[in-house]
Amino acid sequence: MRIFVTGASGWIGSAVVPELQRAGHKVLGFARSDAAAARVAGLGADVHHGDLADLDALRAGAAATDGVVHLGYNHDFSNMAGAAQTDRTAIDAFGEVLAGTDRPLVVAAGTVGLARGRVATEADVPDLAIHPRGANALAALALADRGVRASVVRFAPTVHGAGDHGFVATLVGIARDTGVSAYVGVGANRWPAVHRSDAAVLVRHAVESAPPGTVLHATAEDGVPTREIAEAIGRGLNLPVAPAPADHFGWLGMFFAADVPASSAITRAAFDWTPTGPGLIADLDAGHYF
Repeated sequence: MRIFVTGASGWIGSAVVPELQRAGHKVLGFARSDAAAARVAGLGADVHHGDLADLDALRAGAAATDGVVHLGYNHDFSNMAGAAQTDRTAIDAFGEVLAGTDRPLVVAAGTVGLARGRVATEADVPDLAIHPRGANALAALALADRGVRASVVRFAPTVHGAGDHGFVATLVGIARDTGVSAYVGVGANRWPAVHRSDAAVLVRHAVESAPPGTVLHATAEDGVPTREIAEAIGRGLNLPVAPAPADHFGWLGMFFAADVPASSAITRAAFDWTPTGPGLIADLDAGHYF
């Protein structure tokens, strides 16, 4: 198949593109800048120029290919509603093109906000009060009723690996700046995690074989205690480890203080997905975050 990938130059997308290519697929990568286009071309993919607000460009990319992987998203925490609205119109545009074709549409979402006080599963419905993006995932799944082989891959909040500039890298930066590697409370709250390479394999499975309306969980570890994360960062930076209030972490505090474990048991059984990449603590101990 020839697959249109938004976010192709991003952290997850730049692993998904070669994973699809290794499986024999061709990729048309969406790029909003010359730098992004160069990264996509460097991965060996064709380049399609535009941004997520350019609905004509999105429709053209979907029409020229055999399916869509929608990973692009504007992670602007100062305007979450606006970012979610842009994402929703993009999903609707893909639905217009793919309706009645049974072609795959794989949409990215997250595992945070699915359950309170227990391990979340693929059967859980997102709490729309946590993040407006959850409604977009539901809208994508509803496209199954219009003849789209739509699926949603919910990623762990930590998709880690060499080159990561996300949540874990931010925690490392905070520890450097403050001189302490901290955790909230007793550090028993849990963060799911998945290595980038394993996440890419699961996206490929979704493209190739996910039935319409499927939810997949990209979580290799259900939940790593945040104190263990802090201890690994402390080892890497040779810093003390201690509890701190959530506001110690700035904007990240609301996430790092949450207990959001999520299982991938249903996904593993359905798609024979067995993560093989290092776990989060092993990845931190490998040293590349430091």
